[in-house]
Amino acid sequence: MPRRWIEHWDPEDDQFWEETGKRVARRNLWFSVFSEHIGFSIWTLWSVVVLFMGPAYGFSAADKFLLVSTPTVVGAVMRIPYTFAVARFGGRNWTIISALLLLIPTALTAVVLHPGTSLGTFVLMAALGGVGGGNFASSMANINTFYPERHKGWALGLNAGGGNLGVAVIQLVGLLVIGTAGATAPRLVLYIYLPLIVIAATCAALFMDNLASVRGDTKAMREVVRYGHTWVMSLLYVGTFGSFIGYSFAFGLVLQNQFGRTPLQAAAVTFLGPLLGSLSRPIGGWLSDRIGGGRVTFATFGAMALATVVLVLASSADSLAWFTVAFIVLFVLTGVGNGSTYKMIPAIFQVKARAAIQAGADEAAELRNARRLSGALIGLAGAIGALGGLFINLAFRQSFAEAHSGVPAFVGFLVFYAVCVGVTWFGYLRKPAVRAQVALAGAEV
Repeated sequence: MPRRWIEHWDPEDDQFWEETGKRVARRNLWFSVFSEHIGFSIWTLWSVVVLFMGPAYGFSAADKFLLVSTPTVVGAVMRIPYTFAVARFGGRNWTIISALLLLIPTALTAVVLHPGTSLGTFVLMAALGGVGGGNFASSMANINTFYPERHKGWALGLNAGGGNLGVAVIQLVGLLVIGTAGATAPRLVLYIYLPLIVIAATCAALFMDNLASVRGDTKAMREVVRYGHTWVMSLLYVGTFGSFIGYSFAFGLVLQNQFGRTPLQAAAVTFLGPLLGSLSRPIGGWLSDRIGGGRVTFATFGAMALATVVLVLASSADSLAWFTVAFIVLFVLTGVGNGSTYKMIPAIFQVKARAAIQAGADEAAELRNARRLSGALIGLAGAIGALGGLFINLAFRQSFAEAHSGVPAFVGFLVFYAVCVGVTWFGYLRKPAVRAQVALAGAEV
């Protein structure tokens, strides 16, 4: 549909933005959120499915942690090609394709989901579900190109937060199914999502657009890996989003194995963490638009370390109440950190662009280049960050296998959050020259 290719797009032009850009960008944002939301649900499907796997399935706690780890790593890997796909096919076109791909793992899992199926078959189904993790990268890279710098924190936070809500929603659906049909009817969850996938693809086809300015640009990823900020931001995103997605997969299993919760008892609590973590993500972006992403990220990692200390103490004291509260607070903080780190990414390249403009470079070309590089880094950081979810589930798997408790894993997470506090301070808050340069650009990290 050629009419869906927009040839001219200049969101930094105030007149263009108010007269045309804002309306188009919002329309693409809402339908991008919907499709990404369904993608997140399918990606984290196995955090719900394992709650249905009672003794009849014959799987150990380690087997179940393997099942929730598998889509995490596949989703992380898929984020790289999904980021390229926006430039290759167009944001609207790829949203349609990526939504329809979700039908494959959903339909096949519905066929094999019953006691007696081998662990290997379930691992394959979980791996196929990993394609849902790629939707995030393409969605964020696409929406990044639609919005001006001054609104990116909020827009990217809303896009990501709405997508992340898919984790909480599928867990609520699982709770509803367990509460009404019992723990022997997991296929009902899949039957609910099959028509929703079709609706998401149809809405993308009818209401979204492709931007010609990003068409065919597949070199940005090769350029962005040369920047030191790329690897620093990827590390910080491991700590924020990696924690969010890893805990989303693991929360229910931890409650079952450490505190002896039943599937219904676990499902009644687990959705709260992803729900509040998703809702707090736009807040992190909004705060970063006003006081700087670096400051928000620094404070968030400090608070995450404190919440992890409470988790260790609650685990040692066998206090379910304190453990649950601290875990949910940790989810909220991961959401705030997700929003603030993604605000930092476009701001970093905006600083670089402003410096080049002051040196005499063409303003339009530099700002366009900043958008393409930040989009590439969003995809790369999203892929590396998602691997944090794999590390978290592997850490829990080993921790429960050896100590029959999550405490060793939480101690490891605590050390990592302390490292992230130091990296954020050293890289973005320590040097007065960095703060001055960023303030000059009007896009504080």
